[in-house]
Amino acid sequence: MSIIKNDFEKMNVTKIKNSKNNKKLTMITAYDALFAKLFEEVADMILVGDSLNMSFAGMPDTLSATLDQMIYHTKAVCKGAPKAFVILDMPFGTYINENQALENAVKVYQETNAAAVKIEGGEDRADIIKHLTSNSVAVMGHIGLMPQYVRSEGGYKVRGKTQEDTEQLIRDAIAVEKAGAFAIVVEGVMSDAALKITEAVNIPIIGIGAGNVTDGQVLVWSDMLGFFEDFKPKFVRHYLNGAQLVKESVNQYRSDVQDSSFPSKDEEY
Repeated sequence: MSIIKNDFEKMNVTKIKNSKNNKKLTMITAYDALFAKLFEEVADMILVGDSLNMSFAGMPDTLSATLDQMIYHTKAVCKGAPKAFVILDMPFGTYINENQALENAVKVYQETNAAAVKIEGGEDRADIIKHLTSNSVAVMGHIGLMPQYVRSEGGYKVRGKTQEDTEQLIRDAIAVEKAGAFAIVVEGVMSDAALKITEAVNIPIIGIGAGNVTDGQVLVWSDMLGFFEDFKPKFVRHYLNGAQLVKESVNQYRSDVQDSSFPSKDEEY
């Protein structure tokens, strides 16, 4: 199957906002230059997610990710995919108040080529988002199931199961939009609630575990390519059996080394 690249268009905030009701947006995570380069001309946006703390560092959640860690990986992603619209996930504890958020977002902009930052929270974080956007920082919001809230919420809980919660999520989305965000990730939300959220705002809603009713989708690359074996979230589709393919390849390499078929005469100087 050939990879279609002829419709690639370098994105910016205006183009992303104008995609609402016109084009479904594709976002994928990346944490290094190698994979970022592979994704660059396919994905509309690349998210350097704090999920790297789990998929790369083996931690149980995202909470111990640091800003320096996120900047390091974002610099690598921007180096590998210089044409991509790259978003840095602001880690837990880096936007407690307006001044701290701005100081850390400025650090991101000065030390990386990230086009935007992502912040979790709805009405409770609207003032912080407004402070950033008022100071020329592009912000993507994130509402619904928010991984940085995992301990305070007592786990990862699907949202939008009741009318009351759906109404709160709509208020969250509207507050984030009014604060100046150019798009919002909606995670772990019932699809009927996700549709109402999508219809309530004029900026794109990027879903993950929120059905196909949103303006786009985002997935963690190691999930969608089948590299993460511990469990498979319900909302993930495996587009590749990556872990099995790697294991088979490494086993073949070992076999070739052991029987001296590698390296061959063609592979030596």
